[in-house]
Amino acid sequence: MWSCCYSHAQLSRDFYKQSCPSLFYVVRREVQRAVNRDRRMAASLLRLFFHDCFVNGCDGSILLDDTSSSMGEKTAGPNNNSVRGFDVVDKIKSRVERLCPGVVSCADILAIIARDSVLLLGGPGWSVKLGRRDSTTASFSTANSGVIPPPTSTLNNLINRFRAQGLTSRDMVALSGAHTIGQARCVTFRDRIYNESTNIELSFALARQRSCSAASGSSDNNEATLDIHSPGRFDLNYYRQLLNHRGLLTSDQVLYSGGSTDSLVVSYSRSLDVFYRDFVRGMVKMGDIRPLTGSNGEIRNNCRRPN
Repeated sequence: MWSCCYSHAQLSRDFYKQSCPSLFYVVRREVQRAVNRDRRMAASLLRLFFHDCFVNGCDGSILLDDTSSSMGEKTAGPNNNSVRGFDVVDKIKSRVERLCPGVVSCADILAIIARDSVLLLGGPGWSVKLGRRDSTTASFSTANSGVIPPPTSTLNNLINRFRAQGLTSRDMVALSGAHTIGQARCVTFRDRIYNESTNIELSFALARQRSCSAASGSSDNNEATLDIHSPGRFDLNYYRQLLNHRGLLTSDQVLYSGGSTDSLVVSYSRSLDVFYRDFVRGMVKMGDIRPLTGSNGEIRNNCRRPN
């Protein structure tokens, strides 16, 4: 049904088995170091993969810097002052290049580090499908066009944006569980904690207001954890929080607000196994979105610029 978006046949789990056998070990070691230095980095690296795949497929385009002739995706609305971890990707890429020069794409590195980040915070593991190649261009305009759902999204918008990528409502709710780790800036939840009265628990709103003022200004970039109970563990507390109307972002709480996805939130709040199963399925499907394979694209030497 979603043949527009997928390329199952061309990606494989043992793509680098011969050409770069130590790849997984080298990447895991560097992700571990980065997360040990900054536990929050795990969420940032996972988010990089999502923001890459939703803009013209999983092609590493988010990693390209601006040039004099083209705008990259880093300064587009959903990414500007928000997406991070590029230096970690650079370090991993340079290690991998030393080991297997010209073999492993930046797009595949993003897929592997997303899996490792989840695993290192106690979440599920999965076999990552590989064989993507890197784009030679980025698209500022596409990244800015709304394909990445904003934190103010309605439930319908979330469902439609994920459906456009070949992902179901179930995939969307499970992948939203990535918000069991990470943080959000005051500007992304200010409206919710001050102007929503029906779908937010009062004490939760008041607590968030202490570090996020009603007027824009010095508190704009103050951060709050998306999961207040266990922000450093990949678990199901995110969904339990939604049942108590403590979703930080509007796009979190709409998953449990009397709509079609309520039953999924309840299901994930009760069973870690069910959440992990659907999250892994969603991640593998997301990794299949419009990859460049065969002779399309290239293997970048430096993730920040085309060869």
